[in-house]
This record gives sequence, structure tokens and C-alpha cells, in this order.
Amino acid sequence: MERTHRPLKIALGALVAFGVVFVGAGLLGWGPRAANEQAIGEVSRWCERVSGGLLREPINTLGNLGFVFAGLAMFATLARDAVGGRTPTNRFIGNSPIALLYASAAVFLGPGSMVMHGSHTFFGAWIDNVSMVAYITIPVLWNLTQLGRWSQRTFFTSYSVVLALYAAGYWFIGPDLGIGFELFRVSIPLWIISEVVYRWWSPLVRALSGFVGFVVAAAFGVFPAEMLDNAGEYWWVFLFWLPAVLARQPAEGRRRYTPWFWIGIASFLTAYAIWQTGTADHEWCAPDSLIQAHAIWHLLSALATWAFFVFLRTERPMRIDPPAVPEPRLDADSDRR
Repeated sequence: MERTHRPLKIALGALVAFGVVFVGAGLLGWGPRAANEQAIGEVSRWCERVSGGLLREPINTLGNLGFVFAGLAMFATLARDAVGGRTPTNRFIGNSPIALLYASAAVFLGPGSMVMHGSHTFFGAWIDNVSMVAYITIPVLWNLTQLGRWSQRTFFTSYSVVLALYAAGYWFIGPDLGIGFELFRVSIPLWIISEVVYRWWSPLVRALSGFVGFVVAAAFGVFPAEMLDNAGEYWWVFLFWLPAVLARQPAEGRRRYTPWFWIGIASFLTAYAIWQTGTADHEWCAPDSLIQAHAIWHLLSALATWAFFVFLRTERPMRIDPPAVPEPRLDADSDRR
């Protein structure tokens, strides 16, 4: 019991330590605000009025607790798996490294965004974006791991390299890494593309899979015509075929998409629609309201992380029936013998 719940206890301890540092930094005034943030008393980019107290955007900051609760629920679920003595065929059941990484990334989304909305500092914006990339690259790389037959070591090495390069690039260069490339936004279509290849792997699906990226982009309001007209800005669309290039073999497992995958998709798309109304220039913006659209975006996105967690736990090895063995044939001569 003690050992199986250790990851949950470590997560709780890390959150307590974060809370102490977070409150301490807030009491000290946070330091200089980022160049793109508003002064105290003005309306922030995310609609809520900037406060001079402990939190610059109190409601939007506290809305991130949804990620913390979702992530802790994942840790608790994984601990119960281990206590139950289950022998999993799925890496998202029990305290496996990949499952613990996913739960940690879900928790990290909360503090990362809390620092951004709470402090309005450059460090806050940096850690917020790092936390988003830390989460979204997990399902992408996990699908590629299974389709490319990567080892667990290769998965974690790839994950660490991608995250480190992004974190350094954002800090020293900027959000687009100086090349017009926002990794979080590109990773969303890459995930869906890799999921399509995972589910329907075939040479034809691999060849056509990149076009799924254009469908996903259209769902977020960026249509193919715009991408073609601004090829210099959207130069990275060739990456839509990256999963196809790496997916040389079909996946060995199958996942159940209903209901949790679709719950996650619906939650995130609804959250995104609400997110668009939670900006300072939107007509629905009410900066002094206790209900903030951006906080709702956080809560629904947290629900999506939980839904995708449950979805990934549905994976099971494909059942491959053994080849039929023909029954021995008895003819007249064999009968006489």
C-alpha cells in the first residue's frame, strides 16, 4: 500500500511546495510584468480586471485547480490499479512510467497556468506554455511509439529532447521559436492524425492521413485556403505527414473510442469556443464578473485531460485468431489399413 501510493504522495508534496513558493512570490509583488500584460486596474488579455492583490487574475487563476484535481484523480486511480494486483497489458493501468508521466503533466497544467494568470510575468507565460507542450506531446509520441515500435527509452528520450528544446527556444527566442512554429497548436492536429493512423493503419490511410490535419485546423477556424494563401506562415503543414512516415507498422492494440474519446473532443472544442469569448475585445467580456469564460475554458480542458486518460486505458491487444488446422482426411484406403 505504501509503495503503490508513493507517486500520489509525491505529487501532493510537490503541490504543497508549489503553493508555498507561489504565495510567497505573490506576497512579494511578483516582480515586473511582461510587456504584453496590462497594468493593475486595467482589463487583462483574458477579460478579467487586473488585481493588485496576491493574484493578478483571481478567477482565471483559480480555475486551473481543475487540472490539479484531474491529475490527482489519475494518480489515485493508478494507485488503486496497483493495489488491486492487476496484471496490465496497457501501460496506462497501474504505476507505469508512461501513466505517471501523463498524470504528472495533467497536474503540471494547473500550476503552469496559475503562474501566468497569477503573476503576469514573462516567467509565467513561459512556464504556462511549457506545461501545455509537456502535456500535448505525450499522446502524440505515445502513438508514434506504438506505430514505430519504439522502446520506452526512445519514447522518454524523444519526449525530453522535444520539451527541453522547446523550453530553451521559448525562453531565449520567443513563443514561435523564431521560425513561426507554435508547437502546442501544431501538436493538436498531429495527435488526431496519429490517432487515425493508429486506428486504421494501411498504406492508403498513411498516404491520406496528412489531410486530416487540414480538417482539424478548420475546426479551429483555419481553413485550407488561408493556409495555401499564406504558405510562408503555414510552412509546417508538411509535418501533417510525419505520423505516416514514422508509422511503418500497424498498432498491436485497439482502443474503445466511445464514449471517452468523444467526451474529450467535445469538452475541448466546447472549451475552445468559450475561450474565444473570454478576451478583452469580445462583446461578452465582463471584467468584474465572478464568472469568467477563460476560467471555464480551464475547467472544461481539465475534464478533457481526464476523458483522454480514461480513453487511453481502454487499449487492449488485438485478438489474432490462430490459423485453422485442417482436420485429418480419411479415405477408403486408410479405413482399410
